[in-house]
Amino acid sequence: MMTPILPGATIGVLGSGQLGRMFAIAARTMGYRVHTLSPDNDTPAGQVSDVEITAAYDDLDAVRQFARSVDVVTFEFENISSETVLALEEIVPVRPQGEVLHTTQNRHREKSFLGRNGFPVTPFRAIRTLSDLKSALRKLGTPAILKSADFGYDGKGQVRITSADEAEDAYRDLGTVEMILETAVDFDCELSVVVARGMDGAVADWGVVRNSHRRHILDVSTAPAEVPPSVARIAIKIAHSVVQELNVVGVLCVEYFLTRDGRLLINELAPRPHNSGHFTIDASVTSQFEQQVRAVCGLPLGSTEIVRPAAMANLMGDLWRQGEPNWDAACAFPGVKLHLYGKTEPRAGRKMGHLTAIAPTTAEAELLVTSARQALLPYPQAQSARQAAHQRQSRETRAN
Repeated sequence: MMTPILPGATIGVLGSGQLGRMFAIAARTMGYRVHTLSPDNDTPAGQVSDVEITAAYDDLDAVRQFARSVDVVTFEFENISSETVLALEEIVPVRPQGEVLHTTQNRHREKSFLGRNGFPVTPFRAIRTLSDLKSALRKLGTPAILKSADFGYDGKGQVRITSADEAEDAYRDLGTVEMILETAVDFDCELSVVVARGMDGAVADWGVVRNSHRRHILDVSTAPAEVPPSVARIAIKIAHSVVQELNVVGVLCVEYFLTRDGRLLINELAPRPHNSGHFTIDASVTSQFEQQVRAVCGLPLGSTEIVRPAAMANLMGDLWRQGEPNWDAACAFPGVKLHLYGKTEPRAGRKMGHLTAIAPTTAEAELLVTSARQALLPYPQAQSARQAAHQRQSRETRAN
């Protein structure tokens, strides 16, 4: 049995965004020290860490020096080169291990792993040439989605193809060496299951989350998802099987399409805490970030009980277009929590923070969090949002 890494030790994090920030807060709450490494400085994670190291991920001398200063290394995103991971693993435990990152950072390897192990995925083909694409379109048909195999997230690196005539333009627009073509799925909704696996093989999850997107970026998540119990059971069973088959030590998110005929198809995997699990900070006994700390340090996993239904709404840089958002208006909503990531430059499409709401039902939590977000807008939009929310609350009170 491996000896756990106890509070007082130092955890290294590669990556410095909001996931690293929330992980560092959880780790420091539990008494750990945190060092981060990324090419940037004054980062969301670095602002709350004990030490922030600014170095390129492929600067292997800096990476090795970083490894010597910590007791274990984890990641806040998966696009780290195999050379970097190998350099780390020579010196310090890396969790999740390099094989997990190697599989999940490339769409073709990920889909091939899932299909080879009997997990439900969308039909796909590997694409390396224009000829490959034309052949795949004949076999899979249209509509289809052409995606870069590497470094894609939040809808980046993908093109929708609605007819075979669009093949050349799509291939040229994407402009990558390795791609995959997937059948476009006619889905009812998108779901996710965030699951953790400890050093001892124990597995825990937070149930099924329902996700809605705007411009390919997660917009609102609600938990527990209002889906048939049979769908929830299957989604959780698949997620447990995936994390076991990959031999993950840490946290992993399985994202699904729920088709209109009731089937679950895995869209993609993320071997780290996930945007759709942010609600766990305020609504669960153990957040996904505390659970990542526990898992990578070899501690027992915590309870994933959801204390109350919850909803999470992302705050994008677009909110700043007319000036600083109206923070006091959002915070005036009961049951709403504000989380900002410390990013100094708001940009359209950039995740700047999120709101979480807890309520007696999932529907109430979703209404609450979206009303609070609308209230962030400048007057008179914010005023009308607050008035509408208060009117709905008054009607519900009278009805009860």
